[in-house]
Amino acid sequence: MKLKLSLFLALLSFKSIAQSSKENQNKDQDTIKKEILKEVVITASRTQETFLRSPISIEQLKSTDAKKFGSPSNFDALENLKSVQVITPSLGFKVINTRGFANTTNVRFAQLVDGIDNQAPHLGAPIANALGANDLDIDRIEVIPGSAAALYGMNAINGLANIQTKNPFEYQGMSIQQLTGVNHIGNVDRFSPQLFTTTNLRYAKAFNSKIAFKVNGSITNGTDWVADNRTDLVPNINASTNLYGNDNPAYDEVNGYGNESSNRRTLTLNNKKYVVSRTGYRETDIADYGIQNYKWDAGLYFRPKKGHELAVTYKGAIINTVYQRSNRFRLDDYKLSQYAIDYHTDIFMVRAYLTHENTGNSYNMRSLAENMDRAFKSDDKWFADYTTAYNNAVTNGSGVADAHKIARTTSDQGRFIPGTDAYEQKKEELVNINNWDYGAALRVKSDLIHTEGLLNWDKAFADFFKKIDAQLLSGFDYRTYIIVPDGNYFINPVNVAENLTYGKTGGFTQLSKDLFSKKLRLSAAIRADKADYFDVKFTPRVTAVYSPKEEINFRVSYQSGYRFPSIFEGFSNVNSGGVKRVGGLRIMSDGIFENSYTKVSIDKFQAQVTSDINTLGLTQAQAIDKNKATIRKNPYTYLEPEFVRSFEFGFRGVALKKSLFIDADFYYNRYENFIAQVEASIPNTTDPAQIPTALYSKATQSRYRLWTNSKSKIFNYGSSLGLKYQFNSTFSALGNITYSKLDRTDDKDGLEDGFNTPQIMANGTIIADNLWKNLGASINYHQQSKYDYVSFLVSGAVPAYWSMDAQINYNFEKPGVGAKLGGTNILNKSYYSILGGPQIGALYYLSLTWNIGRI
Repeated sequence: MKLKLSLFLALLSFKSIAQSSKENQNKDQDTIKKEILKEVVITASRTQETFLRSPISIEQLKSTDAKKFGSPSNFDALENLKSVQVITPSLGFKVINTRGFANTTNVRFAQLVDGIDNQAPHLGAPIANALGANDLDIDRIEVIPGSAAALYGMNAINGLANIQTKNPFEYQGMSIQQLTGVNHIGNVDRFSPQLFTTTNLRYAKAFNSKIAFKVNGSITNGTDWVADNRTDLVPNINASTNLYGNDNPAYDEVNGYGNESSNRRTLTLNNKKYVVSRTGYRETDIADYGIQNYKWDAGLYFRPKKGHELAVTYKGAIINTVYQRSNRFRLDDYKLSQYAIDYHTDIFMVRAYLTHENTGNSYNMRSLAENMDRAFKSDDKWFADYTTAYNNAVTNGSGVADAHKIARTTSDQGRFIPGTDAYEQKKEELVNINNWDYGAALRVKSDLIHTEGLLNWDKAFADFFKKIDAQLLSGFDYRTYIIVPDGNYFINPVNVAENLTYGKTGGFTQLSKDLFSKKLRLSAAIRADKADYFDVKFTPRVTAVYSPKEEINFRVSYQSGYRFPSIFEGFSNVNSGGVKRVGGLRIMSDGIFENSYTKVSIDKFQAQVTSDINTLGLTQAQAIDKNKATIRKNPYTYLEPEFVRSFEFGFRGVALKKSLFIDADFYYNRYENFIAQVEASIPNTTDPAQIPTALYSKATQSRYRLWTNSKSKIFNYGSSLGLKYQFNSTFSALGNITYSKLDRTDDKDGLEDGFNTPQIMANGTIIADNLWKNLGASINYHQQSKYDYVSFLVSGAVPAYWSMDAQINYNFEKPGVGAKLGGTNILNKSYYSILGGPQIGALYYLSLTWNIGRI
């Protein structure tokens, strides 16, 4: 109720101001109608159509509108759109998602730039906007909330965003933009106020009507938000010995690494069982929070004749920031480059591109922390010293809690201390060792090769299709991934000397037909995809749009989508802290599923055995025999594609004397074969009688983390409402509210990815154009409810929060300079958008843009 009230208060708050400007009340009364009716989109159906009659939900953000938000960039401004969720693992790495099941890798949502996928190949997902366009070159962004797989086949079962850039034939001249800001205000973390800067450049020129080019560049520098959540993830692990909080010898804080499950042992100390972890390091001790991101692109454009255009483009990026997955990573000198060629006419389009990825000098912060500990003392030696020191402390009269503290201090003598020369030298050594059992380096080189084409049959055979008043579109695509095996992250299980390849091909056909004097439009599409290691999968889509009037449109659709495993999910081969992370394809994990036992049951078994020894006085053998039935064989098996069915209803229209735009939708989804991870162990014995004893000790089992499919069928639904009201020529208000709900999980097995989505998200914006001469302003309000976040890094509740952004802008017409003074989270109320990520504070900035030419 509070969220809904906040939204509607935001929508109504400027009503009195609007009413006071009576001389403007009737001016441009139909601004909304004029704006909406002439808007076209291309992403929803892969062909040009009016925004109002799009057959599925689609959001649009024009660059001119993005400037009216308090967000420092167009990409950041996406958070203000209906249905869009933004999570922030880093100031330099933001992730957009729609309709639930968000995570930091977000392989269920695709991002395109002019129809070209900008993912990092080995991840199967984009690194924020690292390879995207800079603000000066963005024309508009179209976002599909919901499955787009039927037409795109890019694993876009949650949604898709398509950034459309400015064509150099239409937008010529020079633009320079300098944004200078400051964050870390108020001493909320370890930094004093820090500068944040972004410099953007665009230059475009058409030599004549046939040849044009453009170049773009962008440099971002700053200091990242700090991740320093010290909540204990295992507060009850030593409950049977009454050790909690700072007394817990297995203390594992959220942003502390090297003290996780794989770094713990159960020790027998003075006839009691205690779970003890190594000390580890906090992220603030080991992370580099500097952000230095660079990106650039260039393109040559040819128009040999009217309606034909050939584009040859190149994009590049160097990324230095923090990245979050199942661990937190420092990306250093991480490089992406992309080469593309595109030829299109009204009748057909063909496109091909190559994306190359090199992770540079990047490293895993968890592996760095645990191997920094092991570099000064092995696990066996450390735990032996701990045992000796604890027993000596008890003998000398110390209590249990104090004895544990003395044992840790004694065992840690000689440990590398952050900030010392010895620490820095060892860190430099470890981040260059490409084996996570001993080092921390992330060294991956990969390529993505993609080709696709479209054919508009109704344009090629215009007379025939005009007679039947129908449109027919067909398309194909082929994609292959090429991974250079590094011996740590990836191997080729067939031939270690050859690169690893993984390919997919597909195609679709879509038929649209207008009926009843164009008041009803029906559309049906069918897609077929064939990926390596999998059979052909078919994906249908059926839509209908009913428009009794031009400005009133109802829509309904059914669509499905498949998501094939990414390279990492299918082929990973990582040793990390005694746990081997293995891809779920049989070629990678043959035999492991059949012979392993689930970690969930093993953890429960170990905890109960320890408790029975401590509280009932049983011997270890007795406690193991008493609880051995707790252990469960691994019921999961090799990977299959993930599948979703989605139903959607919606409405778009204008009302209230053409001053109010309304966009509403409701959807219901059903997921099967959710791709997720399971942890399991194989005991180092085949004797059934000895298996429980082997699984009680980490030393006598081989531990795995496997990609597999959840056995659950998962249902979720949601709805959203977006409103735009034009009070007069000066004032307008935007508002939206999004409701997302995990309905139920049949046969719940706990493996499905976390829904990781607030039940309610609300945005409200008041915009004032030309308050005085060329002065404009806006204020934005964002609020979201508390939600549960589930990941392999950390799970728990993300608290509810609200924040406000604001900006004022002024255009100096003669020099062509625009100024924007703004801030995000302007009240500096720090919050978390995800667990494991940083606390987000305020960013205040001044942006100056100088345009020369027809920009």
